[in-house]
Amino acid sequence: MRVSRRGRKRADVKSAVARRGLWGLLDEYLDALRVQDYAPETVRTRQSNLGQLLRWCDERSVVEATEVTPPVLERFQRHLYYYRRPDGRPIGFGAQYHLLSGVRQFFRWLARRRVILFNPAAELQLPRRGRRLPRLVLTADQAQRVLDQPNVALDLGIRDRAILETLYSTGIRRKELAQMTIYDLDVVRGTLMVRQGKGRKDRVVPIGETARAWIDRYVVEVRPGRVVDPDERHLFLTVDGDPFHRLTSLSLLVNKYLKAAGLGKTGGCHVFRHTMATLMLENGADVRFIQEMLGHADLGTTEVYTHVTLTKLKQIHRATHPAEHRGRTADPPGDPGNAAPRPPQDAAAVLAVLADEHEAEIADDDLVEGAPTD
Repeated sequence: MRVSRRGRKRADVKSAVARRGLWGLLDEYLDALRVQDYAPETVRTRQSNLGQLLRWCDERSVVEATEVTPPVLERFQRHLYYYRRPDGRPIGFGAQYHLLSGVRQFFRWLARRRVILFNPAAELQLPRRGRRLPRLVLTADQAQRVLDQPNVALDLGIRDRAILETLYSTGIRRKELAQMTIYDLDVVRGTLMVRQGKGRKDRVVPIGETARAWIDRYVVEVRPGRVVDPDERHLFLTVDGDPFHRLTSLSLLVNKYLKAAGLGKTGGCHVFRHTMATLMLENGADVRFIQEMLGHADLGTTEVYTHVTLTKLKQIHRATHPAEHRGRTADPPGDPGNAAPRPPQDAAAVLAVLADEHEAEIADDDLVEGAPTD
């Protein structure tokens, strides 16, 4: 039987797809994300998460995209549900949600490219994401005990104290802290420029006097002796003089001082983010200002977000952040910023988003890399 030229071309395309296999298609997908200017961290996370699926498929001799069916993906979802880490803990539903969302986007891309005839993940039901509050929040006294743990007689102790104070004062994410440069801190205005935060958005947040003082001491006394490259711009450096490329090392650093404080609690960088937001809310800060500090453009469950000026944000920070009242005899001013009464559900929404962020970090640390949790 004679085959038309168009038929031969289609057969050649199918043969090429089969030769590439799932791993080759994953490489093409990641290249497409880079071309679309996705953040490097997003590309790396997608690569790690989808690698979990592809390795699972390899163990079951599923090597081509056309062999992945809805039942196969449902089996993979059950595998995630029953999977246990070496310490016996399950994968949180938030972590499962993030991983499976990446799986759906990958197969949607394959279907759009006509690599597969239909999207097997189109009807994959993701785990429900309940509204959870942060699991670990410190009191102001507990936070101070943690901050006092680094031995500031040593260079590394000064660096670590500056890191802890910065996390507590600003509530920035660990990635945002790792990316800080020596030019991002404005001592005169008392602000910190957070560049390329979540969603690749810049923002400016207040930073307290105590944190600024410890950063200044670190920059003057410690950092010059650690810098290897004279052109190095990152503010906080490792013992080798490099930036904190591995974010889990920051989480381990915070966890070390949490344990040393004798609070019977463990955690990572997000502990200070949770604590800052919770304590400022308890002290009367309006939820809109907390959202601006945290860099939350959309809470999903609430639409109270409005534009907040930096001047007003600094006033709220000074009035409600516990670190700004160390040693003061006067009580913080009441009704900061003349903010309207805060609906309890809005504050809960802010804290729930923080919990979701923490789950995402656990997914990145634990599930993908097998590293200690944040």
